[in-house]
Amino acid sequence: MTTYGSKRLVSGAHYGLRDWLAQRVTGALMALFTIALLVQVLLPNQCAPGAAGCSWLLSLLPNWLIEWLPKDAMGYDRWAAIFSAQWMKVLTFTLILSLAYHAWVGVRDIWMDYVKPVSVRLVLHVFTLVWLVACTGWAVQVLWRL
Repeated sequence: MTTYGSKRLVSGAHYGLRDWLAQRVTGALMALFTIALLVQVLLPNQCAPGAAGCSWLLSLLPNWLIEWLPKDAMGYDRWAAIFSAQWMKVLTFTLILSLAYHAWVGVRDIWMDYVKPVSVRLVLHVFTLVWLVACTGWAVQVLWRL
C-alpha cells in the first residue's frame, strides 16, 4: 500500500471564508459610516450658501438644492454636536471595533503569508494585537471622554 503525500495536521490555519466575509461586512459598515458622516459634514463645511471660495460649485447646482444646504459654517460646535448624539457615539464605537477587526484580519494574513520564521511571526502578531487594542482603547476613551 502506497501513500502519496504527507499526512500532516495543518495548524495555525484559519477559516478563509469566515475571514473573507468578516472583512466584507466590516468594510461595508465603514463605508456606510463614511457616507453618513459625509452627508453631515462635507457640504455645510465647504459650500454653505454665502461661503467664499466655492461659488463656482454653487453655480452648477440647481436653486432648490442651494436653498436646502445648511447655512451655518462647520466649526467645533457643529462637529461636537454631530458626535454628541448617543446614536452617533454607538455608530462610531461600532466603526472603531469594525476597523480594528478589519485591520487585524488583513495584517494577520500578511504576517502569515510573508513571514516564515514562526518566532518572528508570533512577535509580529502580538505587537499587532497590542497596537490595535491600544488604538481602539484610545479611540473609545476620546469618544466617550473617559
